[in-house]
Amino acid sequence: MHVLDEWAYFPMSEKSVIYKKKIIRELYFAGNLSCSDISDRTSTSLPLATKMVGQLVEEKYVMPTGYAPSTGGRRPQSYSLRPESFYIVSVAMDQLFTRIVIMDMHQKQVTPVRKFEFPLTAKEATPDRLAVLINEFILESGIGSTQIAGIGIGMPGFVNAREGINYSFLKLAGKGLARYLTERTGIQTFLENDSGLIALAEFRFGIARNMRNVLVINLGWGVGLGMILNGEYFRGHNGFAGEFSHLPIYSNNKLCSCGKTGCLETEASLLELIAKAEEGIRNGSLTALSHSLPARDRDLAAQAILSAAEDGDKFAVGLLSEAGYTIGRGIAILIHLLNPELIVLSGRGASAGKIWQAPIQQALNEHCIPRLASQTRIEVSELGNNAELIGAAALVVESYYSA
Repeated sequence: MHVLDEWAYFPMSEKSVIYKKKIIRELYFAGNLSCSDISDRTSTSLPLATKMVGQLVEEKYVMPTGYAPSTGGRRPQSYSLRPESFYIVSVAMDQLFTRIVIMDMHQKQVTPVRKFEFPLTAKEATPDRLAVLINEFILESGIGSTQIAGIGIGMPGFVNAREGINYSFLKLAGKGLARYLTERTGIQTFLENDSGLIALAEFRFGIARNMRNVLVINLGWGVGLGMILNGEYFRGHNGFAGEFSHLPIYSNNKLCSCGKTGCLETEASLLELIAKAEEGIRNGSLTALSHSLPARDRDLAAQAILSAAEDGDKFAVGLLSEAGYTIGRGIAILIHLLNPELIVLSGRGASAGKIWQAPIQQALNEHCIPRLASQTRIEVSELGNNAELIGAAALVVESYYSA
């Protein structure tokens, strides 16, 4: 019996199941809460919240964690989820690589992260191959499928999370990818755009936590965007909001992955950064990268450029500065439209840290109305390249326990 179906057999009303799912959701994202906190967050009476928490403690899903600070009177008991009560399989996909890890209910990795080369445009990249990789990983982990609450998957492309369909990659006739993987693994699977999951991770566990209007830039093989608007993750009409990479701001006649020309991605993605580095090395640019830029492994090549920039390599810093200025031009448009309080630089490329901030700020100085730009902070993620994995786990909780 799968863990998500277990409560269907409990002698309780359907409303009790819903209350328990809400409590698990709130504890997952908050960490520790008192019964009073839970009552407020789930809009239930304190006696009912206390009763449901007590049942969850008896069922070994929740545990007491001591007493909260007093605000006058007796200190309330705090509770958190048992980390081993459920596990979540997190899958982070980009255009070239797929990473898989299993996390507990405290967002801790209980297996090493496994990375696979899985180019989404290759004929070998099929839904069946992905299902095999996930099933093999779960089997090798030693964690039974009945202990797994769900599988969360982030991937690039036009993703309709509600239907579990990616219209760009791993397409299936008459069936969504999430449904197909659910059938192949026997575990409920949820699908979302990769940049959206990075934004969800920053919103729930990163520097955007508890903020209401935040834009999260995914610095990767493209330049993605996830949006938190009015305190909620924003998907748009049918899930396709945030195609920042494809703002047509250049007349460079460079063909983009979307089939158009002049997109922001053609000047600022990590793939473009690698191409410019390779061209500069061929033309004799003075840089330490000439000895360390791998010819075939795009992942290692990107990391070499980012590391060289962090070490002060003038050529590498110049590449990032040029790309950062381009991204800043795009961000200026977003600030004019959405007036965010915070821009978070996240994803694979964020490891270069503050090197991005100066050129982005320079672009904002030149292209953004000062009154708007001065009210928006730009910060670098502390979650780094783990953001998508964290967001994939959060997606499972958001999707299932919101019911």
